Amino acid sequence: MTEPIAAYPMSLSIDYPDRKLSKLTTFFRPFMAIPIIIILALLIGIGTGYNTGGDGGWSYRSAATGVVVLPTILMLLFRQKYPRWWFDWNIAITKFGIRVSAYLSLLRDEYPSTDEEQAVHIDIPYPDAKQELNRWLPLVKWFLAIPHYIVLCFLGVAAAVCVVIAWFAIMFTSRYPRSLFDFVVGVFRWALRVAVYAFLLTTDRYPPFRFSQ
Repeated sequence: MTEPIAAYPMSLSIDYPDRKLSKLTTFFRPFMAIPIIIILALLIGIGTGYNTGGDGGWSYRSAATGVVVLPTILMLLFRQKYPRWWFDWNIAITKFGIRVSAYLSLLRDEYPSTDEEQAVHIDIPYPDAKQELNRWLPLVKWFLAIPHYIVLCFLGVAAAVCVVIAWFAIMFTSRYPRSLFDFVVGVFRWALRVAVYAFLLTTDRYPPFRFSQ
């Protein structure tokens, strides 16, 4: 008897748009997404600052941190603690980024919300750092995930091709082919599992090499 596949401590699903999609917004999607891309870019790290110039000059630069990674590593290493507000920030920025990515990938045609879930459903449980997380693993998780980076490079190219094909399909039929939709969502899910393991640091369980939950 085959053992059931254990669910990974993270889930991602995107509602399939079983309806006619807007050809107009699909055609102009890269341009329509510019405002929300700028907002996301500001949140994840575009800096602001100035430089007085000259040999005796000085400069000041400030930037949003995006996902809080290094401070979390240090907290887990020395205190075995994952501050809840850091977790909440990391999850919020991750969800927002995936909503924007889903919009750019034509998976949905409603404009991405900065705070509402909409049709992109993500669940990442808050970890008990002392009981569930090894304090040393965060130092090497990014390295252990290298095989996934390599696979995701190829999957990312394939997903981009699927999006281009879907764009033409929507232009002619107003529908996103279900098989292409499921593949692109599967790539998103795979990438998010790797991010949860290596960068969000909410689980020590190594990500499986699969598209499904």
